[in-house]
Amino acid sequence: MLNNTVNLMPFLRAGALLILVFLAGTATIRAQALPSPERETLLNGLRILYWPQPGNPKVVLKLRIHSGAAFDLADKAGMMALLGDALFPDPATREYVTDELEGRLDVTTSLDSIDVTISGKASELERMIDLLRGAFLTTQLGAENVATLRNARLKLLSEKPATAAEVADAAIAARLFGVFPYARPASGTIASVTKLDRADLMLSRERFLNADNASLAVVGGVQKTRMMRALRQLLGPWAKSEKSIPPTFRQPAAPDARILALDQAGATNAEIRIAVRGLSRADNDTPAANLLAYIIRDRWQTAVSDLSGTRARHETHVLPGMFVLSASAPTASASKAVSAAQEAMRALAQNGPSAGELERARTLLQADISKQISQIDGAAEAWLDMDTYNSPRPDTIPTLVRSLTASDIQRVADRLFRDAPVATVVVGNYDHLKAAFAGKVESSTEAPKVTRPALPTIKP
Repeated sequence: MLNNTVNLMPFLRAGALLILVFLAGTATIRAQALPSPERETLLNGLRILYWPQPGNPKVVLKLRIHSGAAFDLADKAGMMALLGDALFPDPATREYVTDELEGRLDVTTSLDSIDVTISGKASELERMIDLLRGAFLTTQLGAENVATLRNARLKLLSEKPATAAEVADAAIAARLFGVFPYARPASGTIASVTKLDRADLMLSRERFLNADNASLAVVGGVQKTRMMRALRQLLGPWAKSEKSIPPTFRQPAAPDARILALDQAGATNAEIRIAVRGLSRADNDTPAANLLAYIIRDRWQTAVSDLSGTRARHETHVLPGMFVLSASAPTASASKAVSAAQEAMRALAQNGPSAGELERARTLLQADISKQISQIDGAAEAWLDMDTYNSPRPDTIPTLVRSLTASDIQRVADRLFRDAPVATVVVGNYDHLKAAFAGKVESSTEAPKVTRPALPTIKP
């Protein structure tokens, strides 16, 4: 019996391999599950993206307002986030979606948009659209409601002390962008949210919560005729805006080139952030910049072995964002880490990556893309991004990534890094940092305005 088992092992291995191949093929099919959508536009300007999935008992609706926290009033960061909180202020609504519709309801506010995701039984499509109608056509902005929401957000912002990493993230954005809107946290700060009042939210509702400033993605087992009938009936009365609000702002001044050191008493490690201005989401070079982030991260980590939490990200928006390196290092290694990051920038701008570096980065980026579009939510969001940012079609991005060469990466590195004003922030024990950098740091006694990204929807 033992001999028979041993003899079967090659066949078992072969069978396992076939299963893995099959699963890989299934993952590829899922990753391509949302082809180009069918498109419609209501008379009020609401854009509809529709993917029919006959037989699917579920439906997902993602409604995006194409204006986000970049439009917060000066000194009132969190205004658009609070407006997002006001869309579904009653916790019972979320409980109803979870328990009765067997789905979920989420609202998130970024610098570029407000996104509402509601999912549930396909048989309850009309009810879900009616929930959107109530949120956007009859937003509850009474004085008492606004006060309750503001207090809830203030409570959430004050619940935990900021970590060194959060302080560093907030400080690098402020250092790079100055008074530009991208320097402000989308979720607001305690100081800025305290200043918000009902009039601010009413103004933002009038300016931004309009049908022609929105797109709706619908994915699931619903017939198009039924969906369009419900949308025309329930969201057709949603008003258009009187005028569009383009995302144009005075460009930020060049950042201070000095290293900003923020004190964290007793710290043994330093949080390091180094950033330059990045590209917009619609820029043709954005895929190359995303590849570049993986390459420079690996070079930096190799050059300084005691870095931890090493990251490089190209943070894109409607307007040019930032390319930022981040890591934690022992305080004594902080100066070496900053120098190594700057050297990696210069080297890539001059010579580009090796073939091995490019292929590794390509593999990692393609895996991240596949992970996103393998989920219905992520795939629908990718298509909504095209409407928001005028970016490439999601189904063309893998081909774009495969076509990039080392010369493309070098050209984009040169574009980003050559003669670019660099912002640098380190957070740690100030006295030790001053010694590590031989005194060549600037101190600041002003506490950074810190928030946590992607705050959960507030339940008053």
